[in-house]
Amino acid sequence: MPWADFNLLELPQGTEHERDFTLLSDIFPTGYHGTELAGVEPGRTVAVFGAGPVGLMAAHSANIRGAAQTFVVDFQADRLALAEKMGATAVNLSETDATEAIMDTTGGFGVDCGVEAVGYQAHDPAGQEHPGLVLDALVQVVRATGKIGVVGVYEPSDEGAATEDARHGRYDFDYGTAFTKGITIGSGQCPVMRYNHWLRDLIIRGQAQPSQVISHELPLDEAVRAYDQFDKRADGWTKVILHPAKSA
Repeated sequence: MPWADFNLLELPQGTEHERDFTLLSDIFPTGYHGTELAGVEPGRTVAVFGAGPVGLMAAHSANIRGAAQTFVVDFQADRLALAEKMGATAVNLSETDATEAIMDTTGGFGVDCGVEAVGYQAHDPAGQEHPGLVLDALVQVVRATGKIGVVGVYEPSDEGAATEDARHGRYDFDYGTAFTKGITIGSGQCPVMRYNHWLRDLIIRGQAQPSQVISHELPLDEAVRAYDQFDKRADGWTKVILHPAKSA
């Protein structure tokens, strides 16, 4: 196997933690990367926008890193319920103004850190796409000199994007306020190999349980249905594991 000496991660024998280890390939390290970029430390307050698998893993990672309070913002009720089970404070965009709710809860100070786990295809509860929606909100709720970690995808070009600027990789958000507040914004694709051996050991020692987000385990021949349900944000479909050796 080419590059096996670099790409493979050694796991303990047996099947214990197998479901948790599956998530080391992408979403757990990516969520953790968001908290690393955001500078989450013990006692910090954190706002995670997006309750998809990566956002939930960012919230889980923030708790592992000792955050005092972690807000998770979305409008998918089932995913927000899962965030609450994982110890986060859920903020439902379809019921309240997220920036006001977070500012009120933090006594008007805002949070120390923010994680963008949505990307340029962010849309409001009515289904309208707004490429700068989440960045604008984070700039408002992160306090002066705070940090934002962006792990949601922002493409350099996309002909199907919602705005002309976004089609060419230009994204409009409130950079003036970010500059005035001295907010640090970190971004980029997750370097999985930087984190996965640490995260593996947290799983082995019972400090991390990323499999909390898994909602379905299906045979490979149900992949099309699984992708369709996940893409539609169908209720209860948060993360699917496919088993190639099984059939329906």
